[in-house]
Amino acid sequence: MKDFNTKKFIIAVIAIYIIKQILDFIIHGLILEPTYEKMSDIWRPDMEDKMWVMYVTGFVFSFLFVHIYHFFMKGHFKSGVATGFCYGLLMGLLMEGGGMFNDYALYNLSAGLMWQWFIFGMIQMIIYGIVVSYIYKPKVS
Repeated sequence: MKDFNTKKFIIAVIAIYIIKQILDFIIHGLILEPTYEKMSDIWRPDMEDKMWVMYVTGFVFSFLFVHIYHFFMKGHFKSGVATGFCYGLLMGLLMEGGGMFNDYALYNLSAGLMWQWFIFGMIQMIIYGIVVSYIYKPKVS
């Protein structure tokens, strides 16, 4: 992969990971916290002990998000905000579109919460797409 830019790839993965952790805290730890407190009976009693899983999956997500972007860019797209926005939108629809609404069908959760998860998730994905488009540029062959 002669066009792979290792340094910018690593920087982009770290940036997406950090932004993901911050946005997840703002959305789930602050904005949606009152909603989650009303639903305390559905959460695991040992949830705090399992938080490491979320950090690991957050890193895996960041790595794959940037790696897939690298292949997305190989399709002769020009890097920039519009490309990052489109990439984030597509990834959001892929990840959030099915996921949130499947959760609504499977679990006894409100439609309002599902819509909040979907909208916040889409915003996050678009932000990630824009950020990765600023940071990661394949090497020019």
